[in-house]
Amino acid sequence: MNSRFIATLAPAFSIDEARAFMARIKHEFADASHNVPVYIIGGGNTVTEYFSDDGEPSGTSGRPALAVLRGSGFGDAALVITRYFGGTLLGTGGLVKAYTEAAQSVVNAVGRGQRVPVHVVMLAIPYNLLERVRLLTARHQGEILGEDFAGDITMTMQFPVSEFAAFQLGLREMSAGKIQAEVIETKEMVVAV
Repeated sequence: MNSRFIATLAPAFSIDEARAFMARIKHEFADASHNVPVYIIGGGNTVTEYFSDDGEPSGTSGRPALAVLRGSGFGDAALVITRYFGGTLLGTGGLVKAYTEAAQSVVNAVGRGQRVPVHVVMLAIPYNLLERVRLLTARHQGEILGEDFAGDITMTMQFPVSEFAAFQLGLREMSAGKIQAEVIETKEMVVAV
C-alpha cells in the first residue's frame, strides 16, 4: 500500500491566521503520520516565510512545498500537506517528488484572488427607491449584505473603495441630495481575478 498525500491551501493574511489554519488541519488529520506546514505572508520587502518537515527527513517535505508555493506567485497563503504512511519507504528523492507534486496539485487547482479594499456602508431609504438603489448598487460592483424593512428600509452594503464615490453621487442624484450612505467599516477582502 502506498502513502496518501492530502494538500490543503488557504488564504492567510497574518502569521496568526496561518498558525490557526495549520493547527486546524493538524487537528482534523490528527491520525496522519505527518502534517507538513508552510506559509508565505506579506509581499514586497516584508515577506515572512515558514516551513517545517514535521518529522520527515530534513529538506524532503517543507522546503520543496515552500518552493512550489513561492513559485506559484501566491502570497498570504498557508499550505499543509498531510501524509498517511502506507508502509513503503520512498527515500529522500521519492519524498521530495511526492511533496512537490502534492503542493503543485493544490496550487494548480485553486483560483487566483486579489486583495481589494472595501467599504461596508449603511443607508436608510424610502420604499419607493428600493429597486433603483438595488440597480445602482449592482452597477457599482456593490453587494447588498442586508435589508431591514421598518418605517424606512435600512440597507447594509459593501463596495470596492474605488466604486464608492460614484455610488454616492448616483444616490445623491436619485434622492435630490437627501440620501447619503455612511461608511461603517473599511476592510480588505479577496476577490477572484
